[in-house]
Amino acid sequence: MKKVYLSVLGFALICRMSAHAQTKQDTLPRLPASYFKPVSLQEDTGYNARALKLDEVNLVSSYYNQDGNHSAVTGGIGTEKVNDFSNGLDLHFSWQGNNKNTLNFGLGYDHHTSASSAYVTTTGLGKKDGTRIYPSLDWTVENAKTGNTFGLGGYYSNEYNYKSLGGDMHFSLKTHDKNGEFSAKFQAYWDKVTMIYPSEFIQSITPAPAGTTYITTASGNIVLSSGGGGRTKEVSLATSPRNTYTAAFAYSQIINSRLTVMVLGDVVKQTGYLSLPFHRVYFTNKKDTIEKLPASRFKVPIGLRLNYFAGDNIILRTYYRYFTDDWGVQAHTANLELAYKISPFFSISPFYRYYTQTASKYFEPYATHAATDAYYTSNFEYAKFQSSFYGAGFRIVPPAGVLGMQHFHELELRYGHYTQTTGLSSDVVSLSLGFK
Repeated sequence: MKKVYLSVLGFALICRMSAHAQTKQDTLPRLPASYFKPVSLQEDTGYNARALKLDEVNLVSSYYNQDGNHSAVTGGIGTEKVNDFSNGLDLHFSWQGNNKNTLNFGLGYDHHTSASSAYVTTTGLGKKDGTRIYPSLDWTVENAKTGNTFGLGGYYSNEYNYKSLGGDMHFSLKTHDKNGEFSAKFQAYWDKVTMIYPSEFIQSITPAPAGTTYITTASGNIVLSSGGGGRTKEVSLATSPRNTYTAAFAYSQIINSRLTVMVLGDVVKQTGYLSLPFHRVYFTNKKDTIEKLPASRFKVPIGLRLNYFAGDNIILRTYYRYFTDDWGVQAHTANLELAYKISPFFSISPFYRYYTQTASKYFEPYATHAATDAYYTSNFEYAKFQSSFYGAGFRIVPPAGVLGMQHFHELELRYGHYTQTTGLSSDVVSLSLGFK
């Protein structure tokens, strides 16, 4: 059950943001003293407080569909069919004092169906669909004189077998001429994964008297049934922590009136239970077990963005990223997007992304792992493959508002098709509505 679908709403939001000026990552400089200087209301400080106001509302809806034949649930073979519906709401508030404050609230809702999750148990009674809810909150203050920013964010995500709590701290520091900016963002996520085991391994984990049968409920827990109309007992399996810590750095520079450049680099450390117990692995002798991966992973992506304004009607956006980790995966990503303004109020943005990666040293396909291997997975997320993702976006921003409604200022529709050399393919369509 490859959880590609969890990134659908993220894709839609990123696509929407790319239609605007180049997004800046937040950073970590020393805070100027003016942030902490107390203000006496009896002094003439020039302080002009403004009430909290709602600046913008964004609604995003997406549909994602994928298919393939390398499900990790069944050991690297079997259906990868997934359907996902995503909806997101973003509210942008601001208020003005000596400095500008912004408060962004987000709420996302996903509902997915996954054919492979039915095979978590051999009885075929596994959970076939699920729902994820993920609110977020971010506060940022911008110094009125320097343009430097400081902010804090919080996140929560809840799914039937996965709960995540996160937070971040971000800063930015502009150069004196304000043509350059250094930024950094520090994030931490603390996750808990419910230990849903394949049914053939349940008895060794939760032993019960003879004659007891084991089935998985819709909640992912195990039911011990005494049979013959007897009572059942639901056993909640333990959860396991998974922690992720990220430090992201970026420097952006306006080279001239046409060209902007951004250099990006991240450092990511994961610790805890990084396997999934309902991912099966088959050895060369055809005996199966559950996926086993190291308890830590270190990842380093490095990227470069170039945005070129080729006249009033064309913006060329390019992106390259190199990725490496201590599990043996190395990857390259190249992305090209051409935003063409057909009229002052209508633009089209075709895009193409190419991706290639090497296989993890812990990956082997179905029934090729040796029983003596220290770690093993048949999840094709860690396989060697190449992929292509291409499509187009359409954006309208009429001066009188969409459909003549003044506050309905923007509508964007995007479609993308994804193919992978492993046979996986998917389609995603997203609709974004902006209100001011």
